[in-house]
Amino acid sequence: MTAPRIVPAGDSMLLLELEPRIDPAVNQRAIGIAERMRAIAIPGVRDVVPTFRSVAVFFDPLRTRFDELMERFEQEAARDEPLPEHEQPPLTVPVCYGGELGPDLESVAKRVNLSPEDVVAIHSGAIYRVFMVGFLPGFAYMGLLDSRLQVPRHATPRVRVAKGSVGIAGRQTGIYPSDTPGGWQLLGRTSVTPFDIGRASPMLFKAGDTVRFVPVDRDEYERLARQVEALPGTRAPEAAAS
Repeated sequence: MTAPRIVPAGDSMLLLELEPRIDPAVNQRAIGIAERMRAIAIPGVRDVVPTFRSVAVFFDPLRTRFDELMERFEQEAARDEPLPEHEQPPLTVPVCYGGELGPDLESVAKRVNLSPEDVVAIHSGAIYRVFMVGFLPGFAYMGLLDSRLQVPRHATPRVRVAKGSVGIAGRQTGIYPSDTPGGWQLLGRTSVTPFDIGRASPMLFKAGDTVRFVPVDRDEYERLARQVEALPGTRAPEAAAS
């Protein structure tokens, strides 16, 4: 196991680096360190953010005693106490695969020598871990994707990817939380809203969550989309634990 390394990133952030790989155990360790750092509540610390294999601590240099922060960060990094896995059921996310909602499904299927139906079955047949949230507010990087579906992102990103699009790239899958440029291979679309500033908790997903995708037909997708539109500022009712 690689020893943790803490490095400054500017005058208001410290970055803890763990083993450089996408691995659930490494990610769980990062989440555990982040939660313990939050619990310490050192004055001036603005935020603590876990990633795949690192933890960023953002602080106010005018309010934070740097030596104290570094000492506590080193202590927590040295503790070999990953956050216990919570036995919470996965969030279920309905997805309408293919067609105009999943424009890359056919090409992905050809690329991996499978039928579109097989691609859908494999993608929806796994439970994914949320490793981190980033890129856009609410964008959850989920994995690990089945090796049979691992394809690279597009060489040239699309200028616009629709909100709710479900894509894959490399070993990961995710949901675009808003209309944005993007290069992932798009398999389908969901009515679930990963980020809504009007909700009490704007982020639907957090690091450590688990997610399961459930295929639905176009009629069911449209029905769920209308349901979400009728309930502004609330967590999408179809994105629930099962």
